[in-house]
Amino acid sequence: MSVGKLKELRIGNLTARIPVIQGGMGVGISLAGLAAAVSNEGGIGVIAAAGIGMPESDFFTNYLGANIRALKKEIKKARKLTKGILGVNIMVALSNYADMVTTAVAEGIDIIFSGGGLPLDLPQLLKSESGPKLVPIVSSGRAARIICKRWSERHERLPDAVVVEGPMAGGHLGFKPGELTDGDHDLEKLVPEVIAEIRPFEEKYGVSIPVIAAGGIYTGRDISKFLQLGAAGVQMGTRFVTTNECNASNEFKQAYIDSREEDIIVIKSPVGMPGRAIRNQFLDDVSNGKKKPYKCPYHCIKTCDFKKSPYCIFFALVNAQRGKLRNGFAFAGANAFRATEIVSVHDLMTSLVREYEETEE
Repeated sequence: MSVGKLKELRIGNLTARIPVIQGGMGVGISLAGLAAAVSNEGGIGVIAAAGIGMPESDFFTNYLGANIRALKKEIKKARKLTKGILGVNIMVALSNYADMVTTAVAEGIDIIFSGGGLPLDLPQLLKSESGPKLVPIVSSGRAARIICKRWSERHERLPDAVVVEGPMAGGHLGFKPGELTDGDHDLEKLVPEVIAEIRPFEEKYGVSIPVIAAGGIYTGRDISKFLQLGAAGVQMGTRFVTTNECNASNEFKQAYIDSREEDIIVIKSPVGMPGRAIRNQFLDDVSNGKKKPYKCPYHCIKTCDFKKSPYCIFFALVNAQRGKLRNGFAFAGANAFRATEIVSVHDLMTSLVREYEETEE
């Protein structure tokens, strides 16, 4: 694949030929198959750790063990499928966060992406500096500054890159509901803000901390726009859902294709954050006050108010991943309604590069 003027993405000693990171999507949406396919095309493929152990037979009786075992399996599987760069997305809010991090490190993962809270002490979970690259996911310049300050003072290191995720992203969002439509929080403003906040740390310590733009990026033209704003690369999640290699069910992918713009809504999640999803009967029932009875097998998200929640976010996402959308719903980015067909990762990456090159001509 010719990449023309498209710059490589360098994170420390790792170089991605195409500056596209496939976003980590749980539960079970981005696993080894999708991650390896993206890596083989020159991007960075990412496995989502959230709920990764659900296929294990002892998931409900041995939650911690099942997730550790499953993460090991997925990383090993991906390694057999690609020689490219692989990452794992591990949410800070996971109650098994430390176990997932140490497992990914032990398996030799290239990059750990960590959001869903501020990963203030992520470096202390590594036994040496020779481990994976550490990339926090933030939603503001202030958060990037706080992490850089904390890591430099307490752990004598800095992030290897920073992903800044704007309000158009899918899934759980790092914003208050009112901020989602506030122009001051648009990704176009957040990218330069984050770059400015981390520059003093780059200058003080003589390092480069590339900033990755995420949230609502859909085309090669979008990639061009954010690279011109100073981003070193982009992260895309929604766009990779409607690919052959995505690990979601066909019904999940079809929900994207069938959706209209007005179907993409922001919900109040049991975990205490707003979330963007595709409206369906399940979500309508919840908004109308109906409860979906369940038993919480394991308090998987630290911030989840499971005793008061009308439904279990984990079961809802598992059901959706398996195509049982009457008992769950699909998280999706603001541009999910633009999907019209299921394509291969190869064809998607090729079209993104072509669109970028046409923009730059």
